[in-house]
Amino acid sequence: MRLLNAEARSRYLDRMASEPFDTLVIGGGVTGLGVALDATARGYSVALVEKDDFASGTSSKSTKLVHGGIRYLPQFDFGLVHEALVERGILIQNAPYLVRPLAFVLPLYEDARKPLGIPITPPRGIGLGLLLSTGLWMYDLLAGRRGIDRHQRISIEQAQALTPLLRTEGLKETFVYWDAQTNDTRLVISILRTAAQFGASLANYAEVIGFEKRDGKLTGAHVRDTLSGRELTIHARHIVNAAGVFAERVATLSGDESKASVAPSKGVHLVVDSDRVGVSDTGVVLPETDDGRILFVLPWGDRAVIGTTDTGSGDLDHPEASVDDIDYLLRHVNRYLNVSLTHSDLISVYAGYRPLVRSRAKPSSNLSRTHVVLEENNGMVTIIGGKLTTYRRMAQDTVDVLVKRDSMPVAHPTLKLQLSGAIDWKRAQRELARRCAALGVPPDVERSLEWNYGRNALDMLDLIEADHTLGQRVIPDLPFIRAEIVYACRAEMAMRLEDALARRVRIELEDRDRGAGVAAEIARLMASELDWTPEQAQAEADGYIADIRGSLAEEGLAPATM
Repeated sequence: MRLLNAEARSRYLDRMASEPFDTLVIGGGVTGLGVALDATARGYSVALVEKDDFASGTSSKSTKLVHGGIRYLPQFDFGLVHEALVERGILIQNAPYLVRPLAFVLPLYEDARKPLGIPITPPRGIGLGLLLSTGLWMYDLLAGRRGIDRHQRISIEQAQALTPLLRTEGLKETFVYWDAQTNDTRLVISILRTAAQFGASLANYAEVIGFEKRDGKLTGAHVRDTLSGRELTIHARHIVNAAGVFAERVATLSGDESKASVAPSKGVHLVVDSDRVGVSDTGVVLPETDDGRILFVLPWGDRAVIGTTDTGSGDLDHPEASVDDIDYLLRHVNRYLNVSLTHSDLISVYAGYRPLVRSRAKPSSNLSRTHVVLEENNGMVTIIGGKLTTYRRMAQDTVDVLVKRDSMPVAHPTLKLQLSGAIDWKRAQRELARRCAALGVPPDVERSLEWNYGRNALDMLDLIEADHTLGQRVIPDLPFIRAEIVYACRAEMAMRLEDALARRVRIELEDRDRGAGVAAEIARLMASELDWTPEQAQAEADGYIADIRGSLAEEGLAPATM
């Protein structure tokens, strides 16, 4: 097991304070960590700082899809779709345990007006099926040799077999096409561990509070360790602003006018029991909403994820789902599925902001997810826009700018660079099955370990062999075990209770109490790893529970059992 713990974090911060770096990356989401990995893979010395926890913002609030984005075809954004489909294929190749193909049922109803955002409405809907089929053929072709499988037109009976609760009244045609699904936070942590293996120095809870300049160019950043209060200055030849929705805020700290312009757009998702919406191995596309979007209903183990909205901005530091957001999603699910979901069916709700490139000519729901790399006059390089699927290409384009500045040859090592947990995965998969059987690990726990950790799941089994109590479930009806909490502290730089329950292990997402019922127990388990006093552990638990209560109140939901 490679240690990436509190002690390693302290060493990284000491190194940042004492050594100059080639590159400083600001932002520990998927884009920032992607830049750190790409730069270290090309031989740069890299420091990365994140003001909160890794993936605590947009990167943990996605729809959990690695996809081309079929809704961009009617916008004729073929370049973005092609780029995303190529990146989808690269991710399936480089993290096969974590990025997996998923089939989607796409229904077409007689009362459809503009499904998938098709810009025209044929008279009486004649020809809509042909338009959809043509679009799906184009989607298949744009993936090229990295395609998963070709779409098919299926019968209503076949559609019912895949999605039993799909409304069949007025159902005219049905298609199945392919994309991929991932656990977004586990993807970020996999990139984090890979970047560390290549030599990057990384620290969460390290906030940039200002910059150093010489002759009008940035030469370093002043950083505060928000856990200890320590302040330090990190010097670097290149500074990359990968702060996502906070990119403008970071840029203004330099005192210079920034070229960065971000239009944050809030996306809200609901989590329910999978049997309430009838999905297990296949996703469903809800093809048309009142505001011209599409929605997804996705399998997520014994849960299902429903999303997403696309509304205006709010408090970027504390994105919250409103009652209206929740009602919007419930209304459309109830329209397309033979269900009557209410607030009482909700297990959890999550909200986040997408860092769209600002345009005054379009509403946010029509803004492209294309990314932009900007070179500021003070030398800072800012990467904004994009989506989870295209993080690797975004990072590549950003580091290309640095390489060209340095007059170095351009190479792209991340095209075939396997992420942590993926190396020799097939052999490790067999070893995992054998050892799980020997240790009596239940099948659902084994599947969860395999899906979330890949080869690194073997480290969890090492922990269980050393202490059998770590094989116990954290929540009785979920496949998460205590070893994952210990591993999060030792190997994934979990520093707070929320880091473990909300991101390293998705208990907050999948548990009916959102982890509040086990907060004190897990805080005590983490205390032995992080040298917390009993008072610190209790404060972590109390703070976590208070945050959950606040979210529930904002969402208009009944309090969890606490």
